[in-house]
Amino acid sequence: MPPKIALIGRPNVGKSTLFNRLCRRRKAITHDRAGVTRDRKESLARLDGREVVLIDTGGILPGAIGGIEAEIVAQANFAIGEAALCLLVVDAREGLNPLDAEVAGMLRSKGKLTLVAVNKADGAELQDRLAPDFYALGFPLAAVSAAHGLGIDDLTDRIVEMLPPASETPEISEDDTPRDLRLALIGRPNAGKSSILNALAGQSRVIVSAEAGTTRDSVDAALTVGGKRVVFVDTAGVRRKSRIEDSLEKLTVGQALTSAKKADVTCLVLDAPAGLASQDKKLIDFLDREKVPFLVLANKIDLVAKKDMADFKKDLSQALSLCQHAPVLFVSALAATGLSAIVTKAGALRAEAHRRIGTGELNRAAREALEKHQAPIVKGRRAKFYYLTQADVNPPTFVFFVNDPERVTPTYARYLENKLRSILNLRHAPLKLLFRGSHADPEAAKK
Repeated sequence: MPPKIALIGRPNVGKSTLFNRLCRRRKAITHDRAGVTRDRKESLARLDGREVVLIDTGGILPGAIGGIEAEIVAQANFAIGEAALCLLVVDAREGLNPLDAEVAGMLRSKGKLTLVAVNKADGAELQDRLAPDFYALGFPLAAVSAAHGLGIDDLTDRIVEMLPPASETPEISEDDTPRDLRLALIGRPNAGKSSILNALAGQSRVIVSAEAGTTRDSVDAALTVGGKRVVFVDTAGVRRKSRIEDSLEKLTVGQALTSAKKADVTCLVLDAPAGLASQDKKLIDFLDREKVPFLVLANKIDLVAKKDMADFKKDLSQALSLCQHAPVLFVSALAATGLSAIVTKAGALRAEAHRRIGTGELNRAAREALEKHQAPIVKGRRAKFYYLTQADVNPPTFVFFVNDPERVTPTYARYLENKLRSILNLRHAPLKLLFRGSHADPEAAKK
């Protein structure tokens, strides 16, 4: 594994901004408000050609004895323990703070290799005037401005110099190894997304609290489950848009929905005892509309009374009426039941979503579907189907070439989709069916 570098420091010194700058992309949410980052967030990065894993952590308040603050310290301590190098981030404009000294003392007591990143040093004059104060911490330092990109090259050079020598083991190309399965956990606040992740990890990988909105940033957690390497993406709870007035929550919800669209498979987590809410139905509609491969995790199922189970299943079935292909798993993070099936089911769903089918097999399936049930008469004529081709995968996209696409009714299109699912054994992946005039270019279907 590449060496890990943990960004450590008190709240609001710019750790997430520096994390994004070193990653060369916006991986972590940044906001003027202190304490936005809570869980530890990891990302692969390349510094001067050296592959590393960067770990963003929440702002440390040494001595925290309870609540979210103590959980943040615990997450940061875990990151410190894994790190080959700690990047102690401080604020040049505020000067040396007693909390900086406490964090430095904590790193020193653990014997961690440490480099001080004096952040918010916007310009050479400010660097020369303010940076020397931080030598009192007893570590080498580099002055930077993460927001403006100043001093980043020098910081990168210093990091690479301090890291242990790279392993002589040759790099394995992406073509030589299967890509990790990427699963996003999405749902309303307090549905149990983080609890499911922790149960699968066998440790407190992310902070869990009864307080709604504990998770803010989307957190990537690489785990090995059943011998398979899986990257879980824990996301912030998604509330109704009308209830979101806070600018930070708008960022977290936007990132959650983006994570859902980018994942190989999205797990929609429901709070089963609370019943199906309108927001759950909106998330189902969103995933269906975006053609996201997804499965439903009805969580806390052990807390649902037997007399209420039938009603819950009926409501869920109605909510999934337009996307009955989505698998449903009944699980309990607390009791650790039903969790082992998540990765297996998600892996099969990803494979199905990337499946390519030969033209001959497709047209045999199309012929069977069309012979079983003819297209309805529209404006005095039936649509005439010529052939079927697959234009894309993820989702599998099939193009019917017909004499007049306007004569294909939505009801008949739904029949064709269901019939193709059955014949081609595409039972759980989202499908996209397109209808083109007989002289259309098959490549146009990809656009």
